[in-house]
Amino acid sequence: MRKMLAAVVSRVLSGVATQKPASRVLVASCNYSKQATFEIKKCDLYRLEEGPPVTAELTREDGLKYYRVMQTVRRMELKADQLYKQKFIRGFCHLCDGQEGCCVGLEAGIRHTDHVITSYRAHGICIARGLSVRAVLAELTGRRGGCAKGKGGSMHMYAKNFYGGNGIVGAQVPLGAGVALACKYKENNEVCLALYGDGAANQGQLFEAYNMAALWKLPCVFICENNRYGMGTAVERAAASTDYYKRGNFIPGLRVDGMDVLCVREATKFAADYCRSGKGPILMELQTYRYHGHSMSDPGVSYRSREEIQDVRSKSDPIMLLKDKMVNSQLASVEELKEIDSEVKKEIEDAAQFAITDPEPPLDELGHHIYSSSLPFEVRGANQWIKFKSIS
Repeated sequence: MRKMLAAVVSRVLSGVATQKPASRVLVASCNYSKQATFEIKKCDLYRLEEGPPVTAELTREDGLKYYRVMQTVRRMELKADQLYKQKFIRGFCHLCDGQEGCCVGLEAGIRHTDHVITSYRAHGICIARGLSVRAVLAELTGRRGGCAKGKGGSMHMYAKNFYGGNGIVGAQVPLGAGVALACKYKENNEVCLALYGDGAANQGQLFEAYNMAALWKLPCVFICENNRYGMGTAVERAAASTDYYKRGNFIPGLRVDGMDVLCVREATKFAADYCRSGKGPILMELQTYRYHGHSMSDPGVSYRSREEIQDVRSKSDPIMLLKDKMVNSQLASVEELKEIDSEVKKEIEDAAQFAITDPEPPLDELGHHIYSSSLPFEVRGANQWIKFKSIS
């Protein structure tokens, strides 16, 4: 009797031990499509006979990847909002929730060896370029584990082939043209994406960069992220022409639906191929929208209504649009995407805890990393008697 009872208990326990998690069983039992084709909005063209395709293919693998990264950017920005209000993050902080289709679509359309430079609204690009949430949030809180070792903050984050995060309005665009000049000089078949907002589109330095890039046929994609407001000023009140994709004059351009990650991806592939072919620069305008105000000091509802924001959320949210495409085409299930949401939420919480407990950089490291490769030297501090040692 005891032997029979032991055998029964053994079978029950072995069954429990080998039982798969419910979510994995669900995923395994679903008959997912491996790939689907979607119609995307046709781009408006300027000085171009042909533009990007009006259909886009999406594999299940790519769709899940895009969804995860977009959710990561969204939840990270919401966590940054919370940390700012708790005063763990200080100073300037510009959030990009609502614009996830831009950063993820741009990265999906280029190679890892290509180059990107952007404005101070840079957090999403950082994640898309491969930085971890820990590295971004720790940089926001000024800790040693940040991607710039806690010395850059919100506006000055960097990664391989990513040159910031720049605090001066429009200043990154001539720098991007310079990176493109280096690509041409090295003959490495790489391109540079130089991003700026609609608020920077009237800067004189942009037009100087356009001229040099066109004159020297630089492989530079100038990208205007048009989120409809430059700080608190609507584009119609700030620009005599809001056709930003035509602003290059002698440079071809295209206007893209920036809320559709697939539309951005296909347009970016087209633009990058155009530059790689040796034809020179091209200009892209991404029509997008930010849910937060211009910065954390801007509530974002004094120059636009809450109803306007909610209307965009309900009709054009980039994450919602991708989710609907994937579920309706059987590339993923609602339950599977919810599981990704839970995983992302845990990752954000863990990163936030690290960002508020990691130590701040010591004062004696203030002068470090001025040059990439140099012998140690002294840097003068706030007065001539204070010296900091600089180590590459």
